[in-house]
Order: sequence, then structure tokens, then C-alpha cells
Amino acid sequence: MRNLEKYKGIFPAFYACYDENGNVSPERVRALTEFHIKKGVKGVYVNGSSGECIYQSVEDRKIVLENVMEAAKGRLTVIAHVACNNTKDSVELAKHAQSLKVDAIAAIPPIYFHLPEYAIAKYWNDMSAAAPETDFVIYNIPQLAGVALTQSLFAEMRKNPNVIGVKNSSMPVQDIQMFKAAAGDDYVIFNGPDEQFVSGRVIGAQSGIGGTYGVMPELFLKLNSLIENHEMDEACKLQYAINDVIYKMCTCHGNLYAAIKEILRINEGLDIGGVREPLPSLIESDYPIVKEAAAMIEDARKRFC
Repeated sequence: MRNLEKYKGIFPAFYACYDENGNVSPERVRALTEFHIKKGVKGVYVNGSSGECIYQSVEDRKIVLENVMEAAKGRLTVIAHVACNNTKDSVELAKHAQSLKVDAIAAIPPIYFHLPEYAIAKYWNDMSAAAPETDFVIYNIPQLAGVALTQSLFAEMRKNPNVIGVKNSSMPVQDIQMFKAAAGDDYVIFNGPDEQFVSGRVIGAQSGIGGTYGVMPELFLKLNSLIENHEMDEACKLQYAINDVIYKMCTCHGNLYAAIKEILRINEGLDIGGVREPLPSLIESDYPIVKEAAAMIEDARKRFC
């Protein structure tokens, strides 16, 4: 019997945590995990886009997940993204994740080469077979992966009993409705684009995984609560306030996650390092923007929470 309740709620996409030399910091990974636990989120999505996985080694990603699990101690639902751009490394990470007893593994499709659907399905199923006691989440992000989850590919993947849902980060909200209609209540659809959390939840997503949740978790927890209580006018107002923060952060020269990490220093006293090249770091002219975004988050907390 599937336990889908543990996947329903707010799941911050876990940020990469580095030391002063740019290496993965186990101590900072554990500190960020404790931060999420204290904020009261349902779980975390580890080693995905927000975790800069595309720029990390297999060993880096193992260190991150090991320290998340060590700190979480069963207090969070943990979904580990294990996809690499080859099956061998992906299978290794899937086995490792299962050995740590994560709740689920997840994967984007292979990037760069546009593979046929049967090859993508085999890639995902090979990972799942390497972690047969672990749930599997499909990660649909066509604007970055270069390939979309089609209804035919989704139908093929549902033959795998370990598949429990889709993290949908495509921009059309209609995709959530289509996946929900095809899969029904036996699967969880996670809203991906943070800027349309309300829209995604209303049209069928039961949960959310997002890259900006971690810098303002109270706002997304409140937003989810407003939706569940059918307070839609207030939910829309909060969504607009959240979006204003996101748009502000995106005006920086530096990468979005560089801005987010600086805001965590300002608002939470939490230092998890910078970003890994080739992601651009903040420059001097970014700091007033970041301070403004940090203040916007604080103002929204006072207004809505």
C-alpha cells in the first residue's frame, strides 16, 4: 500500500552548501537540514537543480545526502535526485540513496542527446531497479532538460510500481492537470514553478517542490495553508508578494542561488557558502538588490504570517 501522505506538503529544494574553498561542507549541510526542520516543512528535495547537481561529482552528491540523512533522523521526508548524464553514475547514486533509506529517488531525463522515449524509460527504470525498495519520482523540466514528459512516456513509466508521481517544473499549468487526470489519486503531482504555486495547486498538484521555498519557507507554508482553507483572495495576494521577491532576486548579476544564500545570511544568520562556477557569484552592485529582497521577505512575513 502506497504511503502518499508523506509527500503532501512543502518541499524546499535543498541548496548546495560549500565551505570557504568551494568544497561541499558537511557541517553546513547539516545546519541547513536543521533549519528546514525548525521551519516545519514536510520534506526536502536533495541534489536537484537548486543543489547545483549538474556541477557536482558523484562523491559530492553522496556527501550531501549522507549529511542530510544524518541530520534529519526521520524528521523529514527526503527525496534524493540521483540523475547524472549517464546510467552508470545514476545507478550508483540510486543504490547509495536506498542504502541511506531515503523516502524516494527522482530523476530528470538524460540531457544533451535527444533520446527516444524507450531509451528514457530504460534510463529511469534502470535507476529504479537499482533501488527496488524506494519510491521513484519523475522530474519533468523540459525548458532545461530539452525533453518533455509526454503522456505516452508517463503511461509507460506507470507500469513501474515504484513510480509514485511527477515533479512538474514545466511552465504550462495545464501539464499538471493532464498528469493528474491521467494518473488519478494514486500518484502525487508536485508543482515545480514557484511563481505559479497557487495555480498548480488549484488545478491538481497536491504538493510543491521549489527552489525559492528555502529562503522564505514560512511564506510557502502559509500559502499552502491558505489554499487548503479555501482562502483564495489572501492566497493570491501572498503569491503576488512571493513573486515580487523572486523577480527582485532575478535582477541580480549573480545567480539566483547566490542571491538566496546571501539573503539566508541576512535574515537567518545561516552561512552555507557561495555558488560553484560557472554559476556567477554576486558582484558589488547586487548587494543593495539582495538587501531589498531580504527586507521584502521580512515585510511579507509580518503581513501574512
